[in-house]
Amino acid sequence: MTAAPLVIAIDGPAASGKGTLARRLADYYHLPHLDTGLTYRAVAHMLLTKGWPLGDAPHATEAARLVDLGGLDRNVLSAHAVGEAASKIAVIPEVRRILVDKQRAFAAQASGAVLDGRDIGTVVCPDATVKLYVTASAEVRARRRLAEIEARDGTGDFATILADIARRDERDMGRADSPLRPAADAHLLDTSEMDIETAFIAARSIIDGIVAAESES
Repeated sequence: MTAAPLVIAIDGPAASGKGTLARRLADYYHLPHLDTGLTYRAVAHMLLTKGWPLGDAPHATEAARLVDLGGLDRNVLSAHAVGEAASKIAVIPEVRRILVDKQRAFAAQASGAVLDGRDIGTVVCPDATVKLYVTASAEVRARRRLAEIEARDGTGDFATILADIARRDERDMGRADSPLRPAADAHLLDTSEMDIETAFIAARSIIDGIVAAESES
């Protein structure tokens, strides 16, 4: 009998560790992985590269149609300027619709997939096999973000990073279209006191338990 596709939806605020966890889980379960935040960054990067105005919906919509989910370069798209631009185009409804359709197509692969973002369990994959909501305190997330910057030989200010995270949380949770919130059936994973290995083990336990229960039903 062919195994049912395993779709793992991982949501959570910025710097909660969901991306690192998603990549670990995708590798462990041999599933394709998509960081959906990169899809919005890819649209923004295309607009910046072409010199198209960020607030222009027709240009942003055209860029969204052209984005190839198989060609997302994390190193290029992680630039701060790209992230700032992405926050401006992510509020355009037609851009969100196009990218959500592409994200759903990615999740529909025969084997399943791991997707992480802000609205995976609530909007993109409401029927996902497993839904995780990964979070941590704002202070812990700010310390993690600062450590990431310093690991790349950069410099940052903790207070500035903390304020930026607070603003981003408010924007993500308060937006009218697909706000950041846990799905009703999501499993909460607070990583404030966890390292990545502990979070990985906890997530695996949840996933394996759900898969086992489904195989018995």
